[in-house]
Amino acid sequence: MNESLFPAGTVVERALAASQADEAIVIVTDAHEASLRWAGNSMTTNGSSISREWAVISVFRDGPNTARVGSISSTSVDPAEIGAVVRASEEAARTAAPARDAMPLLEPTDDDTATWDQAPGATEIDVFAGLARELSIGFDGTDRLYGFAHHQVHTTWLGTSTGVRRRFSQPTGSVEINGKRGEGKDLASAWVGVGTADFTDVDTPGLLAELSRRLDWSKRRVELPAGRYETLLPPSSVADLMIYLAWSMEGRGAHEGHTAFSRAGGTRIGERLSDIPLTLYSDPNASGLEYRPFVATPSSSESLSVFDNGLSARRVDWIGEGVIESLVYPRATAAEFAAPATVPGENLLLTGGGDASLDDMIARTERGLLLTCLWYIREVDPATLLLTGLTRDGVYLVEDGQVTGAVNNFRFNESPLDLLRRVSEAGATEITLPREWKDWFTRTAMPALRIPDFHMSSVSQAT
Repeated sequence: MNESLFPAGTVVERALAASQADEAIVIVTDAHEASLRWAGNSMTTNGSSISREWAVISVFRDGPNTARVGSISSTSVDPAEIGAVVRASEEAARTAAPARDAMPLLEPTDDDTATWDQAPGATEIDVFAGLARELSIGFDGTDRLYGFAHHQVHTTWLGTSTGVRRRFSQPTGSVEINGKRGEGKDLASAWVGVGTADFTDVDTPGLLAELSRRLDWSKRRVELPAGRYETLLPPSSVADLMIYLAWSMEGRGAHEGHTAFSRAGGTRIGERLSDIPLTLYSDPNASGLEYRPFVATPSSSESLSVFDNGLSARRVDWIGEGVIESLVYPRATAAEFAAPATVPGENLLLTGGGDASLDDMIARTERGLLLTCLWYIREVDPATLLLTGLTRDGVYLVEDGQVTGAVNNFRFNESPLDLLRRVSEAGATEITLPREWKDWFTRTAMPALRIPDFHMSSVSQAT
């Protein structure tokens, strides 16, 4: 970042000092990003960038739990504009309707004052040095490789007029590689990817070997009709489905009858989904998947409240040993429905399966499909959490414990809640990268799942 730029902590303190509202919250995020692209076995583009985004939230009180809120965001790096942003936030608050989620601001408990004045975390293009070196070996092969590597370090400072001071630096990285072999009707395509915090743990040769294995599977082509098939979902595909489930777990919507977690007179908390002791949880301290351990939001939603800024995130078991245990409740919603306040997680882990690898599960399959990638997932019915989507870059036929060929693509219709009810086997949990949601959610650990009757609703012409 430009050395002449004001330190983020100073921006927080100056904005708070300039505030004339009853209460104020200031959030500053400095983002360092680097990216690398390759296509057709050649590096194409690379670059890095630095940016800042910050917000001032002004609160005018009409009572302890009655308030009007105004939030103004800015990307300006000119300290002379701090006052103008504060005034704009106050004006927005004065003219706002009463906030439904009004609560007292938090008092300082957990704080990060020891790191408050530290410089933001950083990254640069050199973070890809090892990856680029190992990819170049793959470029010498006959398969055509395409892909993208991205590294971000977001450092967030949060300060409130009640004295809360929180700071956290969040590294997020991912690598995805698409391999192609053949031409025209004989074209085969496969995808692999991995999430990482710093790229030191990326096994590029292993990724390329798995990609080559999947392309080898495509030597034989099999056309199958739509229908229900025993299907193996690798960890990446499971992650894409479980993320959508987690995004749907809003407490208010469940109580008001709008979601798949609603039932007459309340919610489905306490309902058993599976006899397999599967636990779906978020934990800011999960090894290798850590995330910012406090709320920092410039606006309210059904999942987050500006009045909860600074609230510590803890482990939450959304599903515990097969039973729905928790939904997402900001403090105001929790108070309204007499529920514990919970913070939505920025990682997601599913545990409780066995110790089988995906290859072990393939070896135990008489006949079924291996579904490695999901794409274009959309919600069809929020009342059942029915999702539709397409397969892409790898549907394979398994016969007598062996992958025997590549299958045409399908459109599928499935609810992740129903899938958890119907799981007949869960393998070992491993850190994985979702394909569909990787731009928004990279920190997941999932097992492979066996579904006896996964619904391929129609054949897709997608290639």
